[in-house]
Formats: sequence, structure tokens, C-alpha cells
Amino acid sequence: MSDKPTIVFLGPSYPYRGGIASFTERLAREFQSSGFNCLLYTFSLQYPSFLFPGKTQYSKETRPEDLKIKEAINTINPLNWFRVGKELKRLAPEFIIVRYWLPFMAPAFGTILRIVGQNNYTRVICIADNIIPHEKRIGDKILTSYFNHAVDGYITMSAQVKHDIATLGINKPVELLHHPLFDHFGGPVERMIARKELGIEQQGGLMLFFGFIRQYKGLDLLLEAMADPRIKESGYKLVIAGEFYEDPVKYTSIIKSYHLEDQVILFNEFIPENKIRYFFSAADVLVQPYRHATQSGVTPLSMHFELPMIVTDAGGLKEMVIDKVSGLIVQKDSTSIANGILEYFMKGKAFFIPALVQQKKSYSWSVMADGILAFWNKLKSEKNAK
Repeated sequence: MSDKPTIVFLGPSYPYRGGIASFTERLAREFQSSGFNCLLYTFSLQYPSFLFPGKTQYSKETRPEDLKIKEAINTINPLNWFRVGKELKRLAPEFIIVRYWLPFMAPAFGTILRIVGQNNYTRVICIADNIIPHEKRIGDKILTSYFNHAVDGYITMSAQVKHDIATLGINKPVELLHHPLFDHFGGPVERMIARKELGIEQQGGLMLFFGFIRQYKGLDLLLEAMADPRIKESGYKLVIAGEFYEDPVKYTSIIKSYHLEDQVILFNEFIPENKIRYFFSAADVLVQPYRHATQSGVTPLSMHFELPMIVTDAGGLKEMVIDKVSGLIVQKDSTSIANGILEYFMKGKAFFIPALVQQKKSYSWSVMADGILAFWNKLKSEKNAK
């Protein structure tokens, strides 16, 4: 047993897929590399299948042998919450890192953490991806309040989420630590090799929209920008790489009505980890046309591959882009997005790379881990002072 503190991670990890699971596993490895004992408590059931909008919740990757993962939490079984809570109460880790991105998780997490808190020892740190959900529902505030009462403090990865916490009147310590770069999907490959791997023959400018597709991400705005006569004449193409989490007809209808079939290359699937590098290496720019956002795991992924970004002036997206230096920030409408695309290709990718390379040095996993440890020590000191 390590003489370092035990850290329990509460939230998605293998066998579940997605950015939060990848983040949790990478952060656990960072702590383990310093000798910490890390236990990952993931779900035995995350969402009932009828509530999940994608094709599958599960990863096709092999199980990570270097991580201690327990499939423990059933989000719809209160008896399970009490059992897991009592188990973690007895385990008495120094602190728990819990992820919060959706009020649906509040009853399970809130109950488990309330029980753990009875040991008067374990501190609970929430990494809040969203505190106000993108798609709001009746009862969200009540559920979030229930969860909040079991948390000692919050880590946010954007100023927007920190602001949202204040808006809800949550009176808990909050620390802003920016999302580290996803650096565990390999390095970039040569541009044309990547395009060949993806079956893309395009020689000219290529844009990338990456990640699952929902209304708030504004893909329709980007498709309308692609219909701009200036973009159509340029020959630039767009790769859409991600699974639809809503009816794709909305988007395919835009493609058809504007005759974009030759301009848009669609990969309608969850992109496996071993393929991610090819999409970011094949593209000349990542476009994130979001209507609203907190932060996005796609942004630091793009930064890792040194792929500049065009992002809308939405929430935390703009916090990781230095406008007209390491990328471009545009307004949330199709004309502004089209203007940004034209400006980007006029300047050229090489124009943005030096600043992007310098900027990415600030977003390391060691900075995130050190920040969490400092926050934990702060919470301990405040508790002892009371």
C-alpha cells in the first residue's frame, strides 16, 4: 500500500466511453505516476438505454490494466447508492474527485457522498464540467442543490462554469484550473498520410468539426457557412467526425438543400481512440461553431495536435484561443463563421502555429494535479480551522 493519500474518482471511466472517461483515466495516471493510490468507481449502469441518445455507451477499447476500476454505481437504484456510500465511508479515502455534468447524476452522487461525509474525514472535490446543463429541464436546480450539499469545493475548467456556480448562489470554495491537453492519443502524422488513412483525396483546405452532435454545438450554423458563395468557390471542404445525438435529418436536409454533398465528408460514428490522430492531422483547422458552451474537451485535443481553431464567442471556448494570434474567435452566426474561415485560410495555418505551440505549454496534467492537491490542502485547512 502506498504511503501517499488514496484518491477515489467517482464518475465515468472504462468500460464507458467519451471525453469525461478519458479525462478521468488520464488524471488518475498522473496521480499514480507520483505514487498516489487511485481507485476509479465507475458505473454498473450509467444511463438506462432509452435515455441514452447515442448508439452505445460502451468503449470498444481494451480494458486499461494499469488502473484500478470498479463498476459499482447504478444511477437508478437507491439501494446501490447506500451500499456504495457505506463502502466508501469505510474506505475513508483522503479525498474523492467527483465529476458533475448532468443533474440526472445528482441523486446517486449526492446520496453516496452524503454517506461518505459521515466519516468526518474524506473531502469531496467536484470537477464541474457543467453546473447548468446545456439542455435545461424542470427540477435541475433542485437536483443540483441536493448534490451541492455533499461537496466541499469545486474545480471548474472555465470562467463560464465558475460564473454559473455563483449565479446559482452556491457558497463553496471554487478554483479555476484549465482543461489539460489530451496527450494520450498519439502524436500528429503527416497531413497527406492522415488523409489517405481516412480515404480523403482532398488536396486543398480542409476543416474539421469533431465530437458528438447536438443542437447547442451549432453544426447547422457551420453548414450554412459552407453554403456561402465565397466558401463554395474556394473549394474548401468540411469533415464532420462524430455521432449524432439527435435526429440527423436536420443536418442532412441542410446539406441537400444547399447542394453541399461535394463539400462535406461525414463520418457518422464515435471516433475510436486510435483514429483520433488522423482526423486532427488531416485538417487545416478545427471549427467549433457552438451556440453556447462551458468548455470542450475537443479544444485541448486540438491544441495537443497543434491544430489552430476557429471558435464562436461562446462560454469557455474563447478562453483557450488568443484571437487572431493562436486562432480566431467569431460571432455565433453563419456569416461571421464564413468570414472567419476565409480570414483563416488567407492568413494560413503557419501564421497561428508559433503562438499555439507556446500557449499549449500552460495546459499540462501536472499543473492540473498540483492544483487539485493545493485545493485539497486548502479545504483541509479550512475544515480544521472551524
